[in-house]
Amino acid sequence: MTKQKHSVFSPKTNFSIVVPFRNEAENLPKLLNSISLLNYPKTLFEVILVDDDSEEELRIMNYEFEIQIVKNKRKSNSPKKDAIETAIKTAKHNWIITTDADCLVQKNWLSSFDNFIQEKELKMIAAGVCYLPKKGFLHDFQTLDFLSLQGATIGSFGINKPFMCNGANFAYRKDFFIDLHGFDGNATIASGDDVFLLQKGIQHDAKSIGFLYNRDSIVATQSVNSWKELFMQRVRWAAKSTGYSSLFGKGIALLVFFTNLSWVIIFLLWSLQCFNQNFFMLFIGIKFLIDLILIMQTSKYFQSKTNWILLGSLFYPFFSTSVALYSLFGSYNWKGRRFKK
Repeated sequence: MTKQKHSVFSPKTNFSIVVPFRNEAENLPKLLNSISLLNYPKTLFEVILVDDDSEEELRIMNYEFEIQIVKNKRKSNSPKKDAIETAIKTAKHNWIITTDADCLVQKNWLSSFDNFIQEKELKMIAAGVCYLPKKGFLHDFQTLDFLSLQGATIGSFGINKPFMCNGANFAYRKDFFIDLHGFDGNATIASGDDVFLLQKGIQHDAKSIGFLYNRDSIVATQSVNSWKELFMQRVRWAAKSTGYSSLFGKGIALLVFFTNLSWVIIFLLWSLQCFNQNFFMLFIGIKFLIDLILIMQTSKYFQSKTNWILLGSLFYPFFSTSVALYSLFGSYNWKGRRFKK
């Protein structure tokens, strides 16, 4: 990971912004409005909206930038991967940048990517994602969880062992995507349009991949509004970990799982008075300190609030362990569809 310098460049990079969507009549206009406010020449980017069999009617206003809506061409078990491939086939520009329909971008979003591309000879760029602020423990818990994931992402780039990123803010060259044979090999897994492509890219040409550490590049997205929806979302995310090609990534996933499982077991033993209270408190203290350092460092970059951090740290192992175990055997719902493991 390299922190971007504050050099000023004349805009040069042409972008094709790809947005897969399904039933996003409420959110898409907000995203498009934020794109209309970009401090970037309108002639240097296009927006490709890929409709994945929406049931809602979508009305698009007239914008100064080029925008097109295409129908998703399904060919695999992964609607989102199919949508991205559908868009890439019609994209005019070589730099593809993906985001989600429920996101908002900042006015210097594309400028920050353009500057980074002009500074570095890169073929793939990951960037940060944060949640829009909402009140309540459910949303604060999601923020804490997401900060830990983003912290792990940034940290992995920092030690030159990247293994995860977020498709809501992910850019790559079209020719690099073609060299990697796109999503071939991962089509049976519904999610993972981001991490699988990243890991293939790392294996192919690690030096050409970087993380854009610039606050202007951060994209904001929506947290979900129910615990059931959150559980299913995290199950979908966890289900792809078994398909990681990165041994480091698999090792981190196993370490996190067994750490959380150990916490649950130790808590149950302590509740049954079968575990020494002093060791129990020591275990809690060490785990909380590690969580606190990671989350606080990451929250500074994303300028996110960290409410309920102690309660969230205590509750998280139970939630995470349940998600991990369910993801191994259960199915999940996503965008009104049901997917099996």
